[in-house]
Amino acid sequence: MHDAVDGFSYGAVTPVVAFLMASLGGALGLRCTTRSLRNRGSFKPGWLALGATSIGSGIWTMHFIAMMGFRVEGAPVGYDPATTFASLACAIVMVGVGIFVVGYRGATPMALVTGGTITGLGIATMHYLGMTGMRLPGRLEYDTATVALSVLIAVVAATGALWAAVTIRGFLPSLGASMVMGIAVSGMHYTGMAAVSVHLHGSPSPADTDPATSLLVPMLIGPAVFLVLAGVVVMFDPLLVLGEPDWQTPRGLAVPRPSLPAQRGAGGYGEPAHWSARRPAHRGNDW
Repeated sequence: MHDAVDGFSYGAVTPVVAFLMASLGGALGLRCTTRSLRNRGSFKPGWLALGATSIGSGIWTMHFIAMMGFRVEGAPVGYDPATTFASLACAIVMVGVGIFVVGYRGATPMALVTGGTITGLGIATMHYLGMTGMRLPGRLEYDTATVALSVLIAVVAATGALWAAVTIRGFLPSLGASMVMGIAVSGMHYTGMAAVSVHLHGSPSPADTDPATSLLVPMLIGPAVFLVLAGVVVMFDPLLVLGEPDWQTPRGLAVPRPSLPAQRGAGGYGEPAHWSARRPAHRGNDW
């Protein structure tokens, strides 16, 4: 017997907030990845790790905000904390592997496909591992074709996000790419939820309460605070926001770089060494 399932018990609130969190995580992750790729002086492993953690946290937060709107008629829904946090670790690690592949192998087609596949599988694994942490008096069943479609959406979305990170420049285009990523991740989530059917053990009990919100809200505080702090890092680092090195000039302007002298002599006391190249040659004892 299939029991009534409602994925939008709070209306449009949970889908919209979930989309915003996924977009925020995607925006931060893409900017960090861009910074690591286009600025050789930056600490690449650190920026890639920050990007992976931002994307993983954003996706995980998006998933469980959306799950706040999930209800099964007459049945309490809870979550196992260990499995729930394991899904967060899975998302961060697998997204990190995909980002590091692109970060160190470059924007080659093979690197994008490999990194996007690993990242997409990480998103899907996070989703379904999080679902196994659900506790309710019944069992969940999935439609195989719909599950496969959700995994495909995750892989395509992840590959597109990595492509955007290595090809799109400028803040506004990257913002648009992060919103597309938010839509794709949200679409993957709700496609996966459309594959779910619930079979309760025994008759539903209308008197049961639903503790899901009281359990999920404390769990979401940490990743949400991290995303806010990562956003502060972006705000105080213009180079991270713009994704361009400091020496690059606006499009259409060509500023020649000064040529260096062929030979440099040692400068006098208190003056730079290259000044000696501009002084007239010493000709005997003029003084």
